[in-house]
Amino acid sequence: MEKGFWGKLKRPITALAPMADVTDAASRRIIAKYGKPDVMFTEFTSADGLCSEEGRKALLVNLKFSEEERPIVAQLFSSRPEKMFEAAKLVRKLGFDGLDINMGCPDRSIEKSGAGAALIKNPKLARELIRAAKEGVSAGGGADAAARPIPVSVKTRLGYNRNELKTWLPELLAEEPAAVTIHARTRKEMSKAAAHWEEIRRAVEIRDALKSKTLILGNGDVADLKDARAKARASGADGVMLGRAIFGNPFLFNQTKQIADLSVAERLKVMLEHVELFELLFGKRKNFAIMKKHFKAYVSGWDGAKDLRANLMESKDAADARSTTVRYFGGS
Repeated sequence: MEKGFWGKLKRPITALAPMADVTDAASRRIIAKYGKPDVMFTEFTSADGLCSEEGRKALLVNLKFSEEERPIVAQLFSSRPEKMFEAAKLVRKLGFDGLDINMGCPDRSIEKSGAGAALIKNPKLARELIRAAKEGVSAGGGADAAARPIPVSVKTRLGYNRNELKTWLPELLAEEPAAVTIHARTRKEMSKAAAHWEEIRRAVEIRDALKSKTLILGNGDVADLKDARAKARASGADGVMLGRAIFGNPFLFNQTKQIADLSVAERLKVMLEHVELFELLFGKRKNFAIMKKHFKAYVSGWDGAKDLRANLMESKDAADARSTTVRYFGGS
């Protein structure tokens, strides 16, 4: 098993979840500056798309990263081992610290292709994908062909329509991934039910009974760092992944300061830094409307926030957002 950077991290490990149109390079760079977790994941990206010249041109924007974000893991999805193999070679060549396979996304179009959460119903294929990824990160070496392969991990759920952890997790562990992150809900539950953190403890027990060296991370309904540490202690997990709690709070992983400790002016300054970095990194390659979900989170909790938020939703670009903020709050 190639653990790579995973084996060097102090436990409990804190991880930033991969979220489409949320954990892009701009967001991750802001988070790395104000409150860096132990490990970051990219937005999930199609391995199949990366294997064509046209698709690669469009999708490489998802795989931008800076040195400040390390260790950084590229998350891919596919149902085709041959495509995962080729994409894994590219991921290593691009300099990522690890590769993660998405086996939990409930998006219908992704499931229709046999990827994401659909893999829970196809353990044989899931295992083939892990093997293909491992072979790919071993085969691709970039300029340094002698470099060690990067570790392969998996993010998944408890099961598809019901809890299948007892049978599903051993299938994954048999392929010896460096880590398995478990969203403590089934695919059927989406994010509507409360996360079943008692099942993360069960996952650890299954791992230990099989004498596996794979790290187990839990995910779901984690409010903040304090909550993450408490859940890690209670479950025995090696780490905790936080997702939705990052909205509007790039200080989430900061040990000493949180967004609530900032004045309104300071908070808006960070927001504008995020906005301008988004435009700098992506230009027209990503729709500026993506920033609107961040506006909803950054601009809340004080008198006048609702009006500012409504006006920011009309912004067409970073300059527009800045002028709107200056007009309402005298930001600079």
